[in-house]
Amino acid sequence: MKSLLPGLAVCAVAATAAVLINLWVPVLSALLVAILLGMLVGNLTPLPQTAAPGVAYSSKRLLRIGVVLLGLQVSLGDIAGLGWGMVAVVIAVVGLTFILTLLIGRALGLSTPATLLVASGFSICGAAAVAACDGVIDARDEEVASALAQVVLFGTAMIAVIPVLSGVLGLSEHQAGLWAGSSVHEVAQVVAAAGIIGPAALSVAVVVKLARVVLLAPVMAALSLWQRRRHDAGAGAGTRPPLVPLFVLGFLAAVVVASLGVLPANVLAAVKVLQTLLLSAAMFALGTGVNVRKLLGMGGRPIALGASATVIVTLLGLGGVLLTTR
Repeated sequence: MKSLLPGLAVCAVAATAAVLINLWVPVLSALLVAILLGMLVGNLTPLPQTAAPGVAYSSKRLLRIGVVLLGLQVSLGDIAGLGWGMVAVVIAVVGLTFILTLLIGRALGLSTPATLLVASGFSICGAAAVAACDGVIDARDEEVASALAQVVLFGTAMIAVIPVLSGVLGLSEHQAGLWAGSSVHEVAQVVAAAGIIGPAALSVAVVVKLARVVLLAPVMAALSLWQRRRHDAGAGAGTRPPLVPLFVLGFLAAVVVASLGVLPANVLAAVKVLQTLLLSAAMFALGTGVNVRKLLGMGGRPIALGASATVIVTLLGLGGVLLTTR
C-alpha cells in the first residue's frame, strides 16, 4: 500500500486543482481539466518512477469506483418523468450513434478499439464512458488519448453550437434543453450549453443526459460479452473477460439506490463531490500516459470519426426531439 501513496497523492492534488478550476470556470468540466493537466505533466515533466504504481491504480481502480458512484446521480423516476417517447429517443440516439460510429470507423480504417472508444464517449457520457470502455476492452494509450481529446474538442464546440442553432431553428427552451441533453457529450458540457439557453432548458437537459448515462451499463455489459466471445474464439489472450464487469453491476446497484430515494440530499451532494474527485484523479492518471507526438502522428482519420459522430448524435437528437414535441 505504501508504494501507492506517492502516485495517489499526485493524482489527488491534480483532481483537487481540476475541481477548483471547474468551480472558477464552470464551462470547463473537472474531468476534462484533469485530462489536460495530466497531458501537460506527462509531456513536460514526467513523473518519477515512485509515482507509477499509484498513478496506475488511479487510472483503473479509482476510475471504476467513480463510475459506480456516478450511478447515484441517476434516478429512474426522473427519467420516466420524461415520458416514454423521450426515453425511446434517448435509447435510439445512443444505439444508432454507437452503431453508425462503428461503421464509419471501419470505413476509415481505424482499429476496432479506437472506434469503440469514440462510439462509447460520443453516444453516452463523454470522458467517463471512454474510460469505462477502456476498462472493458483495454485499448492502447494513444487510442484512449485520442478519444478523450475529441471529447474535449467537439463537446466544447457544442456548448456554443447548440444554443445558436436552437435560436436559428426557433426551438422553445424546453425543446432546446431536450436537444442539448440528448446530443452534447459531457454532463458538464450539457449544463453549460443548456444554461446559456435558459433555466427551463437546464432542468430538462440534465435529466435527458442522465438517461443517456444509465445506458452506460448495458453498453459496457454488451462489450464485455463481445470480448468473451473473441477470447473464446481465440482472438483474445490472457484471462477470460468477466460476463459483466463488477463496476457495471455496482453502477446498476447505485442507480437502484438512487431511484429508491433512501439517501438524503446532503449525502448525495457529498457523494457527487467524491465521485467527481475520483473520476478527475483517474482522468489525470490517464492523461499522464498520453504522448502528444504519437497522438498528432495518428493523422486526421480519428478527427474525421469524431466529427462524424458529433454530427450524427446532433441530428439524431434534434430529429427525436422534434418528433416527440410537435
